Amino acid sequence: METTFRRLLLRTFCLLALGILAPPFLLAQEVESSEDTVCVQRDVADAIRGALNRPPKADSTDSGSLLLIPIIGSNPATGFMLGVGVQYGFKMPGDQTNFSMLSGSVQFTSKNQKIFLLKNNVYTKNNNIFFTGDWRYLIFSQPTYGLGTNAPQDGILDYQYNLGGLDTSVDSLAQPMNYNFIRIHQSASFRILRQHPGLYVGLGYALDHYSKIEDLKLRLEPGDSVITSHYGYNTRYQFNTDKYYISTFNLNFIWDTRDNMINPYTGHFLMLSWRGGPKMLGNKVPASFFFAEWRSFHSLSKRNPRHLLAFWLTGDFGKAGKFPYMILPATSYDQRSRSARGYSQGRFRGNNLVYGEAEYRFPISQCGGVWGGVLFVNATTASNPVSSVKLFEYVKPGYGLGLRMMVDKKTRTNLAIDFGFGDKSSGFYLAATETF
Repeated sequence: METTFRRLLLRTFCLLALGILAPPFLLAQEVESSEDTVCVQRDVADAIRGALNRPPKADSTDSGSLLLIPIIGSNPATGFMLGVGVQYGFKMPGDQTNFSMLSGSVQFTSKNQKIFLLKNNVYTKNNNIFFTGDWRYLIFSQPTYGLGTNAPQDGILDYQYNLGGLDTSVDSLAQPMNYNFIRIHQSASFRILRQHPGLYVGLGYALDHYSKIEDLKLRLEPGDSVITSHYGYNTRYQFNTDKYYISTFNLNFIWDTRDNMINPYTGHFLMLSWRGGPKMLGNKVPASFFFAEWRSFHSLSKRNPRHLLAFWLTGDFGKAGKFPYMILPATSYDQRSRSARGYSQGRFRGNNLVYGEAEYRFPISQCGGVWGGVLFVNATTASNPVSSVKLFEYVKPGYGLGLRMMVDKKTRTNLAIDFGFGDKSSGFYLAATETF
């Protein structure tokens, strides 16, 4: 029965990937431009002015869009959370220049966590240069579950098999950790062909630094020891267990035909990235890994471009033993921290990780109205070199639905509220942009 279920999940994952890679001509209703529509998009400001019988606000194509979002929430990992998020959508000079986006947030939690985030995705004049960055500083706590998509069932912990024969939940096998985390990822990509404006080649630098690591379930007393996944992996490959970092150069190739980065209606996005960390940058051992990402957006209505299918596929690939435990690829560590909705951040981790998602986006309001919705499915697979678990040997699915409110029609900025569900897991998400 378990084998049959596993095969079904694998087929689901393969079909999802096939949909992502399907060429545009297979979608007969795809439109070439989001402006080929009789719908005139409205946003929250238009709705308010209409309710007050006031004329629409004059459109200024040169002005930016600033959005402030209060962050209020609660979950087992953070406790009560309070903060503020900000997003600024703008356009640099040039008739062909795409919209750019700066975003950040400051959050504090009842578990003494402090979170500072700053993200940038900026196109210069006429899209000649594309900057992308992910800057973070976290005083944080988070559980880990071991490596591989099957963790914690086949994790490295020996205490999980010694619970008196009782059935144990996933949460009971969580391995809580405290740490400080600094991330500095910044790249600049340059347009290489005038006749193909979406092609870029770039370079950058990436630092991931963990310090003050507290492995809360680790016990090393003789006769009463508990070896956690973090300690066991780092000890096996001779990494420090209290602090470590990886410092790398990266080379990027990008193909971007999206009509809008903040909320695409049509187009594709491909990124191929190689990160290399030689010893000269302070790394313990020379290390490198490869990252690939594909996104595509396919309109289903010429009348209303908010009606579309979207696909997202990513893959992180690295050799076993070249990176410390927490630096290994993990879910929800993408730039927007949005992958694997339905699971907590870092729920799945491995030296190789593949993730796929399909989303159906649709309008709820009448043509051009403020409200929209989404339905999504996703799947994650991760490897574990310690127990020889390979990619696609185990696949974990997720699914959910969400509500969208158009808060700025010029930049297509939506306020997004999502509910995600996974295997014995769920999550609530509030954001100022689409997931991808």
